[in-house]
Amino acid sequence: MRIGELSERTRIPIRMLRYYEERGLLKPERAPSGYRHYQEADVEQATLVSSLVRSGLPTRLILPLLQKNQVDGYEAGDGDDLVALFDAEFARLDSQVKCLTFSRNAVQQHLRRLRTNRVNQKATVA
Repeated sequence: MRIGELSERTRIPIRMLRYYEERGLLKPERAPSGYRHYQEADVEQATLVSSLVRSGLPTRLILPLLQKNQVDGYEAGDGDDLVALFDAEFARLDSQVKCLTFSRNAVQQHLRRLRTNRVNQKATVA
């Protein structure tokens, strides 16, 4: 499939798909004419990358995350740096999840109060 179709299927702008390719996060085949040709697996890959980017994960961490089979291939120093980066990112995401959960619960409680109040007002009017 061409980049336009991938964009339509994933709802990711073409410009962003090109950026993902530039960063090595997508690797489409190239036709002799230079056109990109994406495989079915690229739909899932692009969707995953987009989700990780939206969650705030830096692209420098997404690439090693996508290279699951190459975890053992890092040199000792690189692996240590990578562990530290992923530890920090995990802590950031965990904090973000806690904050979002707290906010979600507050909104949910307020919504319950609003709905209860609305039902009580309708019952009083009737």
